[in-house]
Amino acid sequence: MNVPLLVSPMLERAERIFPDKEIVSRMGNGIVRHTYRELGRRTRRLSSALEGLGVEKGDRVGTLAWNHHRHLEAYFAVPSMGAVLHTINIRLSPEHLIYVINHAGDKILLVDEDLLPLVEAIRDRLTTVEAFIIMTDQNKWPDTSLTPVYSYEDLLEDGDPNYVFPKDLDENTPAGMCYTSATTGLPKGVVYTQRSIYLHSLCMGLADTLAISEADTCLSVVPMFHVNAWGLPFACTWFGTKQVLPGPRMTPRVIAELIQSERVTVTGGVPTIWIALLKELEEHPYDLSSLRGLLCGGSAVPKEVLRTFEEKYGVSVVHAYGMTETSPLVTVSRLKSCQQRLSPGEQLEIKSKQGIVIPGLEFRVVGASGDIAWDGKEMGELFLRGPWIADGYYNDDRSTEAFRDGWLHTGDVVTIDPEGFIKIMDRTKDLIKSGGEWISSVDLENALMAHEGVYEAAVVAVPHEKWQERPVACVVLKEAYKGKVSAEDLLEFLKPQVAKWWLPDEVIFLDQIPKTSVGKFLKRELRERVTESLGVQEPVE
Repeated sequence: MNVPLLVSPMLERAERIFPDKEIVSRMGNGIVRHTYRELGRRTRRLSSALEGLGVEKGDRVGTLAWNHHRHLEAYFAVPSMGAVLHTINIRLSPEHLIYVINHAGDKILLVDEDLLPLVEAIRDRLTTVEAFIIMTDQNKWPDTSLTPVYSYEDLLEDGDPNYVFPKDLDENTPAGMCYTSATTGLPKGVVYTQRSIYLHSLCMGLADTLAISEADTCLSVVPMFHVNAWGLPFACTWFGTKQVLPGPRMTPRVIAELIQSERVTVTGGVPTIWIALLKELEEHPYDLSSLRGLLCGGSAVPKEVLRTFEEKYGVSVVHAYGMTETSPLVTVSRLKSCQQRLSPGEQLEIKSKQGIVIPGLEFRVVGASGDIAWDGKEMGELFLRGPWIADGYYNDDRSTEAFRDGWLHTGDVVTIDPEGFIKIMDRTKDLIKSGGEWISSVDLENALMAHEGVYEAAVVAVPHEKWQERPVACVVLKEAYKGKVSAEDLLEFLKPQVAKWWLPDEVIFLDQIPKTSVGKFLKRELRERVTESLGVQEPVE
C-alpha cells in the first residue's frame, strides 16, 4: 500500500500499545513522571493550541529548551500537524541566534523560563516571530519583556486532547530542521522530512545498529537541540522505550545518579561527556550494572576511554558516527561474529573505529586517485547518500560546496579496512601535512589520552618554514598529575606508539580546551591561541 511515512503514527503507536510506559524528566523542582498516554494527550493539546495561534502547515516553530517532557511534546506536536520543528542551539552566540531564527523564518518560539534572557536580549532583531510560549513549572507568571507571550501550560489547558493529526501530508515535506554549530561563517540549516525521520528512526532499532527496544530505558544525554538528540526521542517513543530526560544544566553527577536511580540501559553523548563521567566515577561510587550500552559519537573516542568503561565498569561502549546533515546516524561499530574470537586488544582496536555504514545508506571513500583501497591505510574523503541524508542546505548558496553529483561530501578523511570498518582520521581542515606526509591529529590525541595523567588532549597544526606544518599538542592534566607530568614525559610516552616524525614539536599545558556548543574540541580557536603563543603566523584556511 502506498501509505505515507509520517511522524504522527510513531506517537500513536506508543499511545495505544505502551500507554503506561514512563517518560521521566529531571526538572528544576524535581523529577516529573508522565506516561505515553499522557504524552499523547498533551501533544494533541499543543498541536491544537499552536493551530489556534495561527500555525499552519509548513510554518516554522522554534524551540529554545533543555531535554524534558515539554520539548518531547513539541517533537511530535509540531511535525504531526504539518508544521516544521526548528530545534535551536541555546549555546549559539547572540548574532548566530538572530541569524538562525530569522533565516528559518520561525513564527512561534517555545522558550524555557531560564532561557528567556537569551531571547529578550535579541527580541528587537527577530523579524519573523509573532508570539512566544514560555515553558515553566512555576505557578507565578515570570517577568519578561517579550510580547505577545503565552504560558505553555495555560495553552495546553485550553487545547483539544482529541485533536486529530492530518494524514494527508506528503511524506517528503519538511518536519524538522537544525542548524550546524559553525566554527567559521554562519550556521547552515539542514531540513529533515517526515520520511527521513521515519526511516532513520526505524533503522535505530536494528540489532546491528543501536538495537533500541521496548525493554530499554534510554537516557538522552545529547541535547535535544542538536540533530534531534541523535534521533533517540523519535525512535524511543515509537518503540515504547522508557525515556529519561536530564533537564537543565546537566552534570556528570546528574548523569550518574539518573543511570543508577532509573536503571538506564542505554545512553548517548559525545566523548567529552564520558571522559567527565569517568572522572565522577573515580571520585564517587555508582551502580552502572543496568547499562547494556553507552553510545559515543560526535568525535573519535579514545581507546583508553573504551577500555576503562569496559574493563573497570563492565559497560560496553558503542562507537558511532554521524553529522547534522545525516540525521545523524551513519556508522556503528559492532564486532562481526567472526571477530568475536579475536583477542581483547584486537577487539578494542576494531571498536575504536567508527564502524560499518548502516543499512539504507551508500558510501564511497575517494582519494587523490579515485576510490581508495580497503586496506585500513589509504586515506580519502567519505561521500554519502541515502534517504536520511540531506540534499542541500536550507536557502544557502554554500550547498554546492558539500553536495555534488548526488553525494554529500562530508569533509571527513577516513580509512576503510578489509572488513568494511571506517576509521575517521581527521576533518580535511584538521589533517596535518608535514614534509608531504599526512599526520592524523585524532590518532595523536588518542595516543596521548592513553597516558594515566592526561584528562583531555587536542592536537593542532602550526606553520613551519621547512616542513609546511607541524603538530602541537594541547593537554589538560588530571588534578593529581598537575606539576608531576612534563612535556618530555608525554613525548617519551608517545615514542613507542607513533612514527618519530609524528611527535609534536611542542606540548602546551592548558586548564581547559575550548569546545563547541555540543562538546567537540574547537580546533580553530585552539590553533589561534597556539600560533599566537608561539609567535608564528596563523594558518590560512
